[in-house]
Amino acid sequence: VQLQASGGGLVESGDSLRLSCSTSVRTSGRFTVGWFRQAPGEEREFVAAIRLNSGTTYYSDSIKGRFTISKDNAKNTVYLQMNSLKSGDTAVYYCAGSFTLISSNTYNAAGYSNWGQGTQVTVSS
Repeated sequence: VQLQASGGGLVESGDSLRLSCSTSVRTSGRFTVGWFRQAPGEEREFVAAIRLNSGTTYYSDSIKGRFTISKDNAKNTVYLQMNSLKSGDTAVYYCAGSFTLISSNTYNAAGYSNWGQGTQVTVSS
């Protein structure tokens, strides 16, 4: 399984960015894709996830209402639309996936067995 994150960059507070996670897995299949982020000196933090077969989505409280996770089955790609960005959103963002993720592990990085490289998001205040 391959996952590749892209779309990061340097933006100002209040701006928007859309991250993409291109995957070798059919996005209509039994697979869960999650977005995590890690700021310098911090632990990796859950951001959002989507179950590809049902489209069920999960969000961290810290970004709920500002970020939206979605998928494009034709492109086998999962997106993270990030609006109203704040300086606290600055981090390296990773996409991860799992065929065997159980519900209780949705928010836990340890539950995901496949990881892509990160993409840097920097929000200047």
